[in-house]
Amino acid sequence: MKPKTRTQHGNKMGKKKLAQDVNPNLQKNLDTLKVVYSYPDNTDFLIRELFISGLNKKAAILFISTITDFKLIDEHIIAPLLNNKDENIPIHNIITIQSIENKHTIQDTMKDINSGNAALFIEGEKQAYSVNVANFEGRGIENPENETVVKGPKESFNEKAFTNISLIRKRLKNENLVIENSVVSQRSNNVVYTLYIKDITSEKLLENVRERLNTLDVDAIQNLSLLEQYIEERKYSLFPTVLYTERPDRAVSFLEDGYIVLLMDNSPDSIVLPATFWSFFHTSEDHYLRFMYGNFTRLLRIFALFITIFTSSIYISVVTFHIEMIPPDLLLAIAASREKVPFPAVIEVLLMEVAFELIREAGLRVPSPIGPTIGIVGALILGQAAVEANIVSPIVVIVVALSGLSSFAVGDISMNFTIRILRFGFILAASVFGIYGMTAVFTLGLFYMISLKSFGVPYLSPLTPKYKSSGDTVFRRVLQHETFRPGYVKPKDITKR
Repeated sequence: MKPKTRTQHGNKMGKKKLAQDVNPNLQKNLDTLKVVYSYPDNTDFLIRELFISGLNKKAAILFISTITDFKLIDEHIIAPLLNNKDENIPIHNIITIQSIENKHTIQDTMKDINSGNAALFIEGEKQAYSVNVANFEGRGIENPENETVVKGPKESFNEKAFTNISLIRKRLKNENLVIENSVVSQRSNNVVYTLYIKDITSEKLLENVRERLNTLDVDAIQNLSLLEQYIEERKYSLFPTVLYTERPDRAVSFLEDGYIVLLMDNSPDSIVLPATFWSFFHTSEDHYLRFMYGNFTRLLRIFALFITIFTSSIYISVVTFHIEMIPPDLLLAIAASREKVPFPAVIEVLLMEVAFELIREAGLRVPSPIGPTIGIVGALILGQAAVEANIVSPIVVIVVALSGLSSFAVGDISMNFTIRILRFGFILAASVFGIYGMTAVFTLGLFYMISLKSFGVPYLSPLTPKYKSSGDTVFRRVLQHETFRPGYVKPKDITKR
């Protein structure tokens, strides 16, 4: 067994010291916290010492200046303490801030200070008073960037968890909405907020989520994007099993169906658990539009999905292996356009597909005012130059452009990456075995999707396995006919109306 180093021994002794109870001696508490917070070198950690004449005791207020509200501290803590003349009145009745808690250990007090609270220590008392004066800077409520709608609310989440909870409470005025919080990191003390409706959400699903959150043992998890990678079931799965949404209205609709929503500070979105394939395919606007209009947009998305996955691979299959499927006039036109091209069809398509992906990525990374310009101009110039240089044929430019543009119809970024990667898999299969290779890959993909689960829920449910649900899978139903919640999340109350 390796001997403990001096650093490890010191850390252990430091943690033991911080776990001790608050000392009645005010100076000892201050000395401990001054060492922990590197005072006075640490310039944003401040200590305000004062004498409470009414209680005839010394006191000290400790806080981090960059995440607290000075005005609240001055008006609702310091001023009432200095002006008080009654020596029998409790501290809770002197301080005029709503949220104030007693903390009995140094470690608990530090957690609250790190969260933006002010800690009040009073000479002779074995407890500290934690007062909520947090004031973290952040963005205001803005329009959604990734889930835009024409007809519907225009509010989106921001990086403040309390603001996001407020947006959900605004839409879900129900006493059964429960918000639980749990710390998921050892050093950064990042907090995850678990939201659910207690008379609808399945206890088994809730325990599954709690267990995964409580078993995390890492130093820091700064946002939901990192948390997803710790709690998902299959780390190397091509298909996403966790759904993101930046829209409060969509998060509320999932809560009302018995799902669980996770929120964190520093994340301008929420996680919805569990997630099925159909939830990535749907958008919030589907139900805001009338029945026919909503299903028409879904039909377009289905059509775009098949175009982006299969168009390039079908072209390669037909041109390379199944020429007899092409009408003679079209075959002659394709042969004439490819007469001077020195590469086989698969090389042509791969060159243009990679070029399209590079242009898309470049358009995302450059500053926003010139991003769309680079995408449009780059695609036009590159495509025209490639055709004139006889590197690719004109029909390949059309096929790849149609395939790439159709991929934008899938709004969820995780599923969008899945589809883009699958497209290359089908292209390679088609270049080797033609349509038979495409069929084999498609069948294997279906088998793989059937094997997937998201927090115990089959990925393709309620289509397979069959569950009682609202029928909102490929196409939605008339709102009055959506009478059931999804049976696969095992809600306590499956009937909506």
